[in-house]
Amino acid sequence: MININEVSETNEMIEKENLDVRTITMGISLLDCIDSDNEKVKKNIYDKIYNYAANLVKTGKEIEKEFGIPIVNKRISVTPISLIGAASCKTTSDFVDLALVLDNVAKDVGVNFIGGYSALVSKGMTPAEELLIKSIPEALSKTDRVCSSINLGSTKTGINMDAVKLMGEIIKETAEKTKESDSLGCAKLVVFCNAPDDNPFMAGAFHGVTEADCIINVGVSGPGVVKTALEKVRGENFEVLCETIKKTAFKVTRVGQLVAKEASERLNVPFGIVDLSLAPTPAIGDSVADILCEIGLEYAGAPGTTAALALLNDQVKKGGVMASSYVGGLSGAFIPVSEDQGMINAVEAGALTLEKLEAMTCVCSVGLDMIAIPGDTRATTISGIIADELAIGMVNQKTTAVRIIPVVGKDVGDTVEFGGLLGHAPIMPVNMFSCDAFINRGGRIPAPIHSFKN
Repeated sequence: MININEVSETNEMIEKENLDVRTITMGISLLDCIDSDNEKVKKNIYDKIYNYAANLVKTGKEIEKEFGIPIVNKRISVTPISLIGAASCKTTSDFVDLALVLDNVAKDVGVNFIGGYSALVSKGMTPAEELLIKSIPEALSKTDRVCSSINLGSTKTGINMDAVKLMGEIIKETAEKTKESDSLGCAKLVVFCNAPDDNPFMAGAFHGVTEADCIINVGVSGPGVVKTALEKVRGENFEVLCETIKKTAFKVTRVGQLVAKEASERLNVPFGIVDLSLAPTPAIGDSVADILCEIGLEYAGAPGTTAALALLNDQVKKGGVMASSYVGGLSGAFIPVSEDQGMINAVEAGALTLEKLEAMTCVCSVGLDMIAIPGDTRATTISGIIADELAIGMVNQKTTAVRIIPVVGKDVGDTVEFGGLLGHAPIMPVNMFSCDAFINRGGRIPAPIHSFKN
């Protein structure tokens, strides 16, 4: 039972501490939309998404109004389009046509983003998957709400270095095709190792083939709530610190569970998971970096940062899993640069570098996220950064990702403004020593020895 004190406490978290439900994401399987005729595929995709998601935004707004809980985004994820278009798409233009359908239906139902313009190529690429990947720059330059993700590696299969090399080139091309908007297309493109099937967050959301026909996944947030709680135990020992984070994560996750159950019942769609990630925004006081500072660091990036982030991530998981029977997605702490004012401050102070961010991703829930780099960075250098990050995920049996933005026409010292939840970012320096010979080898990095568990 919920008592009046808990109601009052939750209201305060919403009103003063930036607590929100970051997203309700409806996952929709498109497997039954497959056909050899691309015109039929396009119609099937539009009809199925519209039929399921027509009331998603309306229902989200009703829950917001009734419970007083802000729901920032309403989103859709679909089965990886490389699978859906494999029988009908013979050119990159055919795949772009499917992206345009996704964009149109997203606009018609009113969601903020639609994810799943994706391919899973951790071991190899089919002709259709390669076509989809090569279509990404054009697809993202012609759409507004479509997000793309590519899984390039896993602990079980190793890392597909042919695809890693290709994605370095694709990211560069996407940046060039969207240069009029500060290479914004790259903000809607992410590459993964060990991508989860049920992630509700963009740009990496897709509806895995192991999922039901349609589900509701919810992503919670609440860095501001955690920071405020920690302010009350400033100077206490690690036991008190950990208990405080756990209890706060439990409360935040319960809000997400409530919204997920309500949305599930009202839309008559099964509840999937709650992703209990701490997802920051550019708003002051809604920052993961500020939590690290409250734990005891001058800036994120100072010595002790990786240990503090490991502690935070672990306690969030421990508190969150007690609040919901079905926790999934990424679940932990996001450390995007452009979307977190504390991270931006740390970069501008010189405390936080690309290499330190890479070290931090060993213990958090995602990876190098929303990082702006000079537009003249070579494709092979981007591929090298991707390979490093994927290796961390592969060896540590965790999800890692790279969402990096080579901003055309900008260099170190400049700032890029994306707006909205995407925020703004200083252009970060990149190690310019060459890795060309490494990237150009081709083939696959084998899975680590501990992956053989059968």
